[in-house]
Amino acid sequence: MPLDPDPSSPPPPAQHRDWFFPPAPPFLPSSRARTPRTPFPSTYRSSKPYSVYSLADRRPPPTPRSRSRSPHPPPEQQQQQTPPPPSAPRRRDPRYAGVRRDDARTAALEKAAPPTAAPAHGRKPAASAITPRCSGMLSAAVILLCLASLLRRNFSLHDQVYHLQEQLTVATAKLQSCIVGSSLDMTDIDFLYQDDSITMPNRSLKNFSLLISLSVLYAPLVILKYIDLVSKIRRSRDPEEVPINKRFAYRVDIFLSLHPYAKPLVLLVATLLLIALGGLALYGVTDDSLTDCLWLSWTFVADSGNHANAVGFGPKLVSVSISIGGMLVFAMMLGLVTDSISEKFDSLRKGRSEVIEQSHTLILGWSDKLGSLLNQIAIANESLGGGTIVVMAERDKEEMEADIAKMEFDLKGTAVICRSGSPLILADLKKVSVSKARAIVVLAEEGNADQSDARALRTVLSLTGVKEGLRGHIVVELSDLDNEVLVKLVGGDLVETVVAHDVIGRLMIQCARQPGLAQIWEDILGFENCEFYIKRWPKLDGMRFEDVLISFPDAVPCGIKVASYRGKIILNPDDCYVLQEGDEVIVIAEDDDTYAPAPLPKVKEAVYIDIVHSERKPQKILLCGWRRDIDDMIAVLDAFLAPGSELWMFNDVPEVDRERKLIDGGLDFSRLDNITLVHREGNAVIRRHLESLPLESFDSILILADESVEDSAIQADSRSLATLLLIRDIQAKRLPYREAMVSHVPRGTFSEGSWIGEMQQASDKSVIISEILDPRTKNLLTMSKISDYVLSNELVSMALAMVAEDRQINDVLEELFAEQGNEMQIRPSDLYLRDEEELNFFEVILRARQRKEIVIGYRLEGAERAIINPIDKVSRRRWSPKDVFVVISEKE
Repeated sequence: MPLDPDPSSPPPPAQHRDWFFPPAPPFLPSSRARTPRTPFPSTYRSSKPYSVYSLADRRPPPTPRSRSRSPHPPPEQQQQQTPPPPSAPRRRDPRYAGVRRDDARTAALEKAAPPTAAPAHGRKPAASAITPRCSGMLSAAVILLCLASLLRRNFSLHDQVYHLQEQLTVATAKLQSCIVGSSLDMTDIDFLYQDDSITMPNRSLKNFSLLISLSVLYAPLVILKYIDLVSKIRRSRDPEEVPINKRFAYRVDIFLSLHPYAKPLVLLVATLLLIALGGLALYGVTDDSLTDCLWLSWTFVADSGNHANAVGFGPKLVSVSISIGGMLVFAMMLGLVTDSISEKFDSLRKGRSEVIEQSHTLILGWSDKLGSLLNQIAIANESLGGGTIVVMAERDKEEMEADIAKMEFDLKGTAVICRSGSPLILADLKKVSVSKARAIVVLAEEGNADQSDARALRTVLSLTGVKEGLRGHIVVELSDLDNEVLVKLVGGDLVETVVAHDVIGRLMIQCARQPGLAQIWEDILGFENCEFYIKRWPKLDGMRFEDVLISFPDAVPCGIKVASYRGKIILNPDDCYVLQEGDEVIVIAEDDDTYAPAPLPKVKEAVYIDIVHSERKPQKILLCGWRRDIDDMIAVLDAFLAPGSELWMFNDVPEVDRERKLIDGGLDFSRLDNITLVHREGNAVIRRHLESLPLESFDSILILADESVEDSAIQADSRSLATLLLIRDIQAKRLPYREAMVSHVPRGTFSEGSWIGEMQQASDKSVIISEILDPRTKNLLTMSKISDYVLSNELVSMALAMVAEDRQINDVLEELFAEQGNEMQIRPSDLYLRDEEELNFFEVILRARQRKEIVIGYRLEGAERAIINPIDKVSRRRWSPKDVFVVISEKE
């Protein structure tokens, strides 16, 4: 219904606005009549609850849909509410007129105002977000400060009451003493008043200290809330901006990560802050001095049980809070100490600690050659009372130590220290004191040769990048001869290289031509017997090399290091060469401190002998298997063998691919002058394939570790051993006069007619050299005596150990393994002796000088091993025609 009254109806009595308020109580004086005022605005809120009429009058006009609803209350309520008596004729209520005018003005303004752009979806104005949070924070701060003030007031009142009680007790005691006849001491009264005068000014200071402690505790919360609020405001403006709280957390993380002592420093600051805040709080709630309160706060932090002696509500609350903080600090400190100790033990267990050593041998990498290398270096250090070997590899330290402990050899006082790390990282190299090592050995990795040599090259680059420089030299084991030039180019004069495959290949060729050289090379390369040493002896200056040969009763001279030629190594020099100042003598001796020059012994004059050079005969050699440097072996065989020799190649590589691989490897077929290649395709472990070959006609058979199984030493040795046994069995079945040969087997060997006995007879007809990688296979071949074996890994480890001890030995080995120059050979005794002639070892040496050869040892008839550098060189003996001598001579 409309709000305006019907004009036909009588006007209602005029209503004054005072009807809204209840009438004045009868006990209040009556006031004069009030003049009407401006009608109430639409936003007015009364302190009294609205009446039914006022609520209905203030509602907006009904919409067409709700026009049927009456804005007036039900009749029952109208009967209950009796309006005040009218004081004037009823007119239009000025209140509703005011509301209508306001609504009209508002509608007019809305029509006249220009349309505003709608806010972006999902965004709120910044002011609307700031105002509630700021007001909430301020309200919380005000409430907290009020609570703190009330709490402080409560504590202060309790303290004043307690203090007054003490004063009352003292005054009561004084009055009682006066009553019994004692005069009241005025000084005591003055002291009481003076105490009061001192205590009252300190109250403000104590209140201030308590306020400071509470403010400092509340300040981090306020700061975090403020940072969160600012971050949300900035993100509302720019969603891609990183919040401040995340930046702050990142900075804290960086600080704790970069600074090693950040955590202890933070814990120390937190402890001091807790002690300081606790002391200020105690100073605010107790009557003690600030110093005593700080000390008491420290006792609460150090021992959480000390708060049990606190008296009063305020001191108890503060002491319990400090004790709780102390427990947290102690827990953090315990965790920090535990983590530090655990981290230290983990670093020690995992090999991360620094090695503080000098003049030690550093081995970088891990391979199956490590055991033999450690054994040889330990033997070399025995004369020095032991040494230190540091092994660093990308393996766990405990695993390395366990593997070394399983190796069955005596370290002879040498300490082996393992560290886990990468030789490509300078920090790990500094951790093992690389700049102070006397020798650095870089082992080749197992697997692909190119990848292994590439890693060795990167390791040399890392070593040359050490700022402190290197005191020792670098010995690098390579897998491919073609990569040697590149490694020497990078390392310069610091690097000595040992190409494992090249050394073994050349040694196999020498052993194929000279059966028995494998055992002699084992004795010379290893430190267990005699080896090469280079040393300067000033007393030998001006002496001819012919006299130098017999000047060492405990060594055998075999060369000179010429100082005038920049330290060039010359093996087997001329007898007329005179030692100059600075020249060094190369000898074969048991150890570097077991020999010295002595006066020249008395020997017979050398009787001239007929020098007969045996002509080289063509040979027929079989190569079983394929390896990546087989092209180099073919070139070396062509240099060593006589013209007309044949080289049979038997492997599973198709014949159409062999020539292409050999050419890619660098072999020039047009330059092969002495040998002819014969190709046969087949599997060396299949008997019917081997039976197709004339095995009984070969002078030497070389069984190579096949390239397909070279990565696994056990598989390669199993394949080589199977091939060896099959070849020997086939040879034994094809031997002529088999029954006659077997019947003459000497006693003490395998039984007559046995399988191994037949193969021993076959081994006398041809030489089989097997490339063996696993040392465990050595015992089997040694016991069976069916092959003149070559132990690859052990010989390479021996060469690495010798070069590590003295880098000059590498030049000696390179000349002995080269195609030109000098080599080690086995000569029959009839080349130097006459029938029934007695000579000592010095006289044999002088007799061999007529052939320009140096005798370094001999092998007697029936002996299993040769004797290098015999101990007794002056006693004469009768030599047998079947005795042989080991000499160093020029290649034929």
